[in-house]
Amino acid sequence: MNSYKIDEQQVQKSNFETMPRLFRYLLRYKGRVALVLLMMAFGTTVDLLNPLINERAVDKYIIPRDMPGFVRIVLIAAALNLLAVLAMKTRMILMAKTSNKVIQELRQELYDHIQGLDLAFFDSRPSGKILARIIGDTNSLKDIIENAVTTLIPNLVTVIAVVVIMFAKNWKLALAALCSLPFLIAGIFLISVMAEKHWKAKRQKSSNMNAFINEDLSGIKIIQSFRAEKETDTTFRQLVWDDRKEFIRAVRWCDAFGSWIDLCWSVGTMMLYLVGIRILGIDNVSIGTYIAFASYVGMFWQPIMNLSNFYNQFVNAASGAERIFEIIDNKASVTDRPDAQPMPPIQGNVEFKDVTFGYKSDTDVLKDVSFAVSRGETIALVGPTGAGKSTVVNLVSRFYDIKDGAILVDGKDIREVKLDSLRTQMGIMTQDNYIFSGTIRENIMYGRLDATEGEMLAASRAVHADDFIRALPDGYDTKLTARGGELSNGQRQLVAFARTMLSNPRILILDEATSSIDTKTELLVQAGIAGLLEGRTSFVIAHRLSTIQSADRIFVIDKGGIVESGSPSELMARKGAYYALRQAQFA
Repeated sequence: MNSYKIDEQQVQKSNFETMPRLFRYLLRYKGRVALVLLMMAFGTTVDLLNPLINERAVDKYIIPRDMPGFVRIVLIAAALNLLAVLAMKTRMILMAKTSNKVIQELRQELYDHIQGLDLAFFDSRPSGKILARIIGDTNSLKDIIENAVTTLIPNLVTVIAVVVIMFAKNWKLALAALCSLPFLIAGIFLISVMAEKHWKAKRQKSSNMNAFINEDLSGIKIIQSFRAEKETDTTFRQLVWDDRKEFIRAVRWCDAFGSWIDLCWSVGTMMLYLVGIRILGIDNVSIGTYIAFASYVGMFWQPIMNLSNFYNQFVNAASGAERIFEIIDNKASVTDRPDAQPMPPIQGNVEFKDVTFGYKSDTDVLKDVSFAVSRGETIALVGPTGAGKSTVVNLVSRFYDIKDGAILVDGKDIREVKLDSLRTQMGIMTQDNYIFSGTIRENIMYGRLDATEGEMLAASRAVHADDFIRALPDGYDTKLTARGGELSNGQRQLVAFARTMLSNPRILILDEATSSIDTKTELLVQAGIAGLLEGRTSFVIAHRLSTIQSADRIFVIDKGGIVESGSPSELMARKGAYYALRQAQFA
């Protein structure tokens, strides 16, 4: 089970396995990255030369009072540093654009992948947690992608280069300045383990909060009608508190990086002067060398500090990257086979052969179900709630794959044809069809984007939606919010019906499609679609048995199979399961 109350299972992957995968997206911009690295190399070189320039200025020009030489070296240093600043600004702008482009592509890839996952994936996850991956987790990666090039590489190079220069100039002073390095490494290892643990937990808590907000807003009408605002407010407060608590824990461990580095930095600096003055003697080391070493000590520890801050970002981003790649690595169970062929134009013959299916591996909803439907037949599916009526039509559309048996459309196993070519020839309408934000025209045209205005109007008239739409102030250009809150339930159903009719399906599936339409409108719709149903194979799921009297056959589904089938008059004459359902409904 996965809900806002339950933390998602942490992905057990090493950061050093996840992050290189993320950085591979940068390889698509090798030219830009190479240019950024070139400018960084210039800037780093200038930074490393500055202490040596200072040393030369003090020992060669200031102490001997050589002002022309001092002015000359100052002008050279100023020119180099000005160019370095310009290079830094340019690479920051260039890298910011590149990182934004990478995030855009990663988010698009994630979204496209989610679009292709089967319904089993969405059945097991709150939409709020999926939204957190697309928005929050991808946003958390921007800084790490940018800083991986602009912070990680130059600081690593600086640290290594400083160590080499220090040992080359005076190995004794270098050892003194770096004596606290082993303690630094041990402390960073401990802190990094704890910081990573709490950043991952923080991501989970944020995901839980996002899932709750999405669920709460989707059900706000129910919450207000039952006066449950206080209960939901209490739950939200707890989720916010859990998120805040994990954030504070993570930040505290991350802050320990800076304190520990400052301590090691201070110890190294004190040891530099202690060894240099008390042991080596001030006469053995020039003032310029002391100044250069002091600068290099700062240039060693400051990148270490920068790298610790980078690591904080790294751990936070790694937990987000893990969650993103966990979804990308989640392969759809319903996919095209390698040898799948396009589905030819559907005639409408449907056959189930000993079909067994269950949403869970240990529970079967349908067991050895067999039936055949001829082209143009209208089949009504009735039965108690949870018997498997919607499951039958979901399997026809191959939203799920069956365990055993076969489902044939025009004699072709639907697992052997391309999904897109199968579903584009089917029209599906449920009792809760989603209305998108936009105009009524755009919502209807969603059924077939290349349809003409005339075809759109014909579909609307066929389901008797045209009259009420034209009565609206802006007609077909009336703007709707998500879910179509401006329309009544019946009007939303009619718009959805027009959208389905416009798609001109060869197999039509109506799952409680008229449940939100009043009796008068229902009669109009039934009359309007009678001609459209002609020549199409149709599956109609209805609890209101009065709506299926024109069906060619009725399948009574219960206990994992079809317990009774026949025309409405035949089933009434048998006085079996269908007769009992009808009598109970009209008693």
